[in-house]
Formats: sequence, structure tokens, C-alpha cells
Amino acid sequence: MNQPEIYDRDIRALQEWLRGAWRQLGDPSLTTFARRELRNQMKQCSDDLKACLQSMEAQPQPVRDSDRSFARPELRILA
Repeated sequence: MNQPEIYDRDIRALQEWLRGAWRQLGDPSLTTFARRELRNQMKQCSDDLKACLQSMEAQPQPVRDSDRSFARPELRILA
């Protein structure tokens, strides 16, 4: 597995965890302490997600096939 795939997997896992945490945060049976702890974990997860996104953005993008040549499309004016 290469580095971009690892970042992609981590980003998806963090996003899924945050999605579940938001659902859990809406649970009225949560105590004040549990709600505070969950928000703290969500902040940490958000920071980790930002760091992963920045790291992925800093990675050089692979060069795509430049063998394909694109033809100029024929444009017609429709009246």
C-alpha cells in the first residue's frame, strides 16, 4: 500500500468516526461529563483529520498519462 492510499484510508476512518460521534452527541441519555469527553475527542479527531489532509495535499501528485491527445471540439452556433 502506498502513502496516498494510507492517507485516504485514514481520512475515511476519521470522517466515519466523526459522523458517528455527531450522531452519538445527539443522544439525550448522555451525561454532561460524557458529552464533554465526546466533544474533546471530536476536537482531537478533527485536528488529526486536518493534519492528514494537509499531509496528503503536500504529497506530490503522480504524473498522469500524457500520451492522450485531445482534439479540439467542433463548435457550432445554434440559432
